[in-house]
Amino acid sequence: MGVFDKIRGEFIDIVEWLDDSRDTIVWRFPRHENEIKMGARLVVRESQVAVFVNEGQVADIFPPGTYTLETQNLPILSTLKGWKHGFRSPFKAEVYFVGTRLYADFKWGTQNPVIVRDAEFGPVRLRAFGAYSARVTDARKLLTELAGTDQRFRTEEVEGYLRQMVVGRLAPALATAGVPLLDLAANQHEMGRRLAEALTADLAGVGIAIPSFSFENISLPPEVEQALDKRAQMGIVGDLGRYAQFQAANAVEAAADNPNGAMGLGVGMVAGQQAASAFAPAPPPLPSAQWYVGVGGERRGPYDQAALGNAGLTPDTLVWKAGMAQWAPARDVPELAGLLAQTPPPLPPA
Repeated sequence: MGVFDKIRGEFIDIVEWLDDSRDTIVWRFPRHENEIKMGARLVVRESQVAVFVNEGQVADIFPPGTYTLETQNLPILSTLKGWKHGFRSPFKAEVYFVGTRLYADFKWGTQNPVIVRDAEFGPVRLRAFGAYSARVTDARKLLTELAGTDQRFRTEEVEGYLRQMVVGRLAPALATAGVPLLDLAANQHEMGRRLAEALTADLAGVGIAIPSFSFENISLPPEVEQALDKRAQMGIVGDLGRYAQFQAANAVEAAADNPNGAMGLGVGMVAGQQAASAFAPAPPPLPSAQWYVGVGGERRGPYDQAALGNAGLTPDTLVWKAGMAQWAPARDVPELAGLLAQTPPPLPPA
């Protein structure tokens, strides 16, 4: 340091911080041997606070405004140094400017997947990433707990610490959210709000708050995403029969565009018919004939032909069904010949 720098340092008239960066949280005012002229002007701009430190102990803190540094507005520092009223000599003190604006360029992400239990899909591994913002709420705690005597304390120096806090909070938050897997996207804002509140409470001891926390993406393993895609396709298709007909129509159209002409069209029609028949509903079974029998002048039935053999059918039993002109003995009905062959003859008289 040159002679003129030393003289200028001993007679500091203005103490201020013009922040030309976007990532500095704490900046220590440079001065020769920590000397500040009594009566110097202190300028604290919006989104800043100025902290005076004497021999490692935090003394006075100034919010935004312009101040003349005298013993009247340096009560704690005056007490620490034991100044008398009207003391005008330069004094030694470290001045730290702390940025209190919103730092919104923090990113977060899960290095390892988080396992959650979903009511519909069971255990599922999730990955997520997003962004969050941070703000200094207590300059005293930040200096004593994190920044220390660092001449320029940047966001990159606190980002690793904050990321660990975020990931540590994220896993239990996702696991205990109770939000169905398919509804996570719709609830990202609410989950972000809850995480911001929880992280602010955790970081209160170091003087930092998390005003906002956002999810940019929550992703599933590729195989789970493929299964969900197939499930969505099935939901869109709906009626498989109509879908098969649609596919058959597409096959016919594609075959018609085939340069082989009629052969291609014929093959396409066959393929379409096969595809349609694969999902076409089976026709209902043909109704069986309904028979009536006459026993002792009483009409019984109706019976289908399979049950007719158990209805006491004999060659002399009168039978009738729709389409016959009149009742007839069973032996005269050719359709019943197979049943009569299985019917034993009547027992001989005792």
